[in-house]
Amino acid sequence: MELRQLRYFVTLAEEMNFSRAAERLHIAGPSLSQQIKALERDLGVRLFDRDRRRMDLTEAGRSLLPEARELLHGADELRRLAGRLRGTGTVRLGYVNWLPADLARRTSGVADLQVDPWVMPSHAQAGRVADGSIDVAVCWVQTPDLAAQDLDARFLGADRLYAVSPGTDTSPVAAADTAILVDSDTVSWASWNLYAGQFSRDTGALVVRTEDNGITGSAFFEHVRRADRPVVNSPKGQTTPLPAGLVARPIVGPAPYWTWSLVTRKGDDRAAVRAVVEALTAGVEGVPADGSAWLPPTDPYARR
Repeated sequence: MELRQLRYFVTLAEEMNFSRAAERLHIAGPSLSQQIKALERDLGVRLFDRDRRRMDLTEAGRSLLPEARELLHGADELRRLAGRLRGTGTVRLGYVNWLPADLARRTSGVADLQVDPWVMPSHAQAGRVADGSIDVAVCWVQTPDLAAQDLDARFLGADRLYAVSPGTDTSPVAAADTAILVDSDTVSWASWNLYAGQFSRDTGALVVRTEDNGITGSAFFEHVRRADRPVVNSPKGQTTPLPAGLVARPIVGPAPYWTWSLVTRKGDDRAAVRAVVEALTAGVEGVPADGSAWLPPTDPYARR
């Protein structure tokens, strides 16, 4: 049993609707259902009676709900107490797959920076900042997410994405002539799928749906070999060497960029957190402002 499962239980009990509860929790509906079932297995009782028409708490659910709320309140108090005992020196940082190469140098002497080893997707890391599990996160985030979860974001960097195709032609390819993959795993790839959909709508790139976690790794290269047009790589594939017979091609008209933000809780004015944010974002240059770059319209750094 995990605290996040208790939070899911309480939220679902308040909403009595999986879709609304999942939206509040910023997770996918199927993932919420799986976690509730896992919690019921751990506790050995059913928490909800549900059918196609309605949902209600079982007797056990009604009995356990106040206890779950009390445990969550106690956990929040424990975090606040730990924060006071910790003072201003320790900052917990989560990330997805990328960190600045000079992270240690920039933060040395600024704060006791603890990099959390739990690597998770962008939306999950932003949620962990919001609920206080970590203090800052390096992740991809959208403006609506910041507003919904009461977060702030500072620009930390950007990857210019490229296309991969078979052969030897390394000339630029128009965005409209590329394909971009989306994955059926909408939990792990929620941020990428959203990015890909917006890129397709804005540029005319072809969306290709996959069922094999083919956004990265060997499955991605197999999709490239079968595709009839160059395929846009993902941020997780930026530094992966290309197999023999495949080449990278710059995308133009426009060039897609994936931004990385340093996300914090709004109003977190601890000196160590502010110092880490300033140390990591000072002097960082943004994406090109000459109109050649493409960002999703909901990206915090998109030109308005």
